[in-house]
Amino acid sequence: MTTLVHTAHERGITTLTLDSPHNRNALSAALVRELAAALKQNGEDDDVRAIVLTHTGTTFSAGADLRDPPPPEALVALLRQIIELPSPVLARVTGHVRAGGLGLLAACDITAASTESTFAFTEVRIGVAPAVISLPLIPRTDPRALARHYLTGERFDAAEAARIGLLTAAGDDVDAVLAPVLDGLRKSEPQALTETKQLLTTKVLEAFDRDADALTALSARLFSSPQAREGMTAFLERREPPWVL
Repeated sequence: MTTLVHTAHERGITTLTLDSPHNRNALSAALVRELAAALKQNGEDDDVRAIVLTHTGTTFSAGADLRDPPPPEALVALLRQIIELPSPVLARVTGHVRAGGLGLLAACDITAASTESTFAFTEVRIGVAPAVISLPLIPRTDPRALARHYLTGERFDAAEAARIGLLTAAGDDVDAVLAPVLDGLRKSEPQALTETKQLLTTKVLEAFDRDADALTALSARLFSSPQAREGMTAFLERREPPWVL
């Protein structure tokens, strides 16, 4: 079977690389399973100071795989897993991020992207809503900006993503942006990192405890609706859905 998530280690940093080029690293059931397994294995390794989540190709993640989507519960579990890992998780983005892929970014502790990266919450354009990914997004992102981007589905750039709190930083060379961050993490005492991460994620985990069941049910209902079936069919057929004016 093809490996969808590759693992590499260097000086206490584990890099997990999404490698599903046929669907632009969309969150298929298989990719979500592999990523969850890789996070579990490395999150339990005392030698791992931090985890960097990155990608091959020009897209970090295109969102949910419409042909093989994971159950909403699996995506919720993956997002919570990232937040609850003892080690900090960083996102390294050198391409585009859409829909559910933005949930991965919001779950990470530190996020950096190159200036050519673009972002969009495209759910409303196929007849659904950014339901479960709101669990980490709403506590960590500017609410007025999030309202615009949720409701319009328009594309925005890395500077805007940084302004609204989706990214920690953006730059022409994402590795140069991350270099001092990784250096700082290597100098930090592991237990102190874990305790500090827990301080920073308290409000996000409160959102999971309060809203996960309701948003999981909302996602399941919307994805099974006639509007979503039409929207996803139109997307796969590369045509406009009937509600476009």
